[in-house]
Amino acid sequence: MSDIKKVVLAYSGGLDTSVIVRWLQDTYNCEVVTFTADLGQGEEVEPARAKAEALGVKEIYIEDLREEFVRDFVFPMFRANTVYEGEYLLGTSIARPLIAKRLIEIANSTGADAISHGATGKGNDQVRFELGAYALKPGVKVIAPWREWDLTSRETLMKYCEERNIPVDFAGKKKKSPYSMDANLLHISYEGGVLEDPWAEAEDDMWRWSVSPEQAPNEATYIELTYAKGDIVAIDGEAMSPATVLETLNRIGGANGIGRLDIVENRFVGMKSRGCYETPGGTIMLRAHRAIESITLDREAAHLKDELMPRYAETIYNGFWWSEERKMMQQLIDYSQRHVNGDVRLKLYKGNVEVVGRRSVDSLFDESIATFEDDAGSYDQKDAEGFIKLNALRMRIAASKGRNLLED
Repeated sequence: MSDIKKVVLAYSGGLDTSVIVRWLQDTYNCEVVTFTADLGQGEEVEPARAKAEALGVKEIYIEDLREEFVRDFVFPMFRANTVYEGEYLLGTSIARPLIAKRLIEIANSTGADAISHGATGKGNDQVRFELGAYALKPGVKVIAPWREWDLTSRETLMKYCEERNIPVDFAGKKKKSPYSMDANLLHISYEGGVLEDPWAEAEDDMWRWSVSPEQAPNEATYIELTYAKGDIVAIDGEAMSPATVLETLNRIGGANGIGRLDIVENRFVGMKSRGCYETPGGTIMLRAHRAIESITLDREAAHLKDELMPRYAETIYNGFWWSEERKMMQQLIDYSQRHVNGDVRLKLYKGNVEVVGRRSVDSLFDESIATFEDDAGSYDQKDAEGFIKLNALRMRIAASKGRNLLED
């Protein structure tokens, strides 16, 4: 007999997690608590309540976490200009530590013995959920049904529903998308279907948040973003909350054909995976943040951040948000943002984001030194001669000793 009496399940209300509710009840003879997070996925989450109730669930948590998601997870990540493998803006990866956090908090408040999720044994999310859970509650029991049961396809899931009278009208009435999709305020991802062939072009009607660059307006859109300590606090002079900032940039960016991405990434479970992503707001944020940093960050501080970023990105991608190393890197990154204040003006046109202006009271850009006109003695060009000779000294010595690099 199982010693699991109560389980908190990350519950979407879809076919998979509805099957998991009944499977947990049948397999572990336990009470199931459902947790549904609204991270801005663009779909109603409240219907999950009725579906959970129909499955006999008594404790149901449905929470709007959009502000916390952007404020405490997305914004800190973008302070680092985070990109995984040069392209991916980590839209799925950054949502998982927040879900793991709430799973553990609900488990603690309800006296649950375990948590559960619907991530498959092939993907990255199982690792992200569970690493977060163990970091926050070392002794927690994690139940991952896809690693335990023998339900290996949509057909076997549907048969399970029929045998146990699980309502599946929500799964069968509308046409099923051929893609496996995940959405939140930062992005929407697409995998599976025709995308499993890396040579096949994504179908244009797959995209949901953006028009194609060809269909974007023939006139450019200009926007101005205001930064305070590395975070956007206003758009076109209007103060906004973090979630509203991202929602607004998604809308504007998507309308201008910005943010589509088609990549093959290296999953840390050992396989390559092709995915398509829409990240309109994030694409704009990344470009604008680098622009404001370009005039406010010291050169070596900026270069150190750039060296650190791939490690920071990999840490998030691999599920180590709640690790010591991520917290250490975050402190360094946040320290660098003390003077990242000011405005960036952007021109959006047919999928492109162009920086056309940046200004800051904390700017390190000195026009009197950088000018090509008369600098009134601000910069002595003769100083460059000694700088060059000192830096060339080791190479001149090597060459004088017969080390001919042309022959190597």
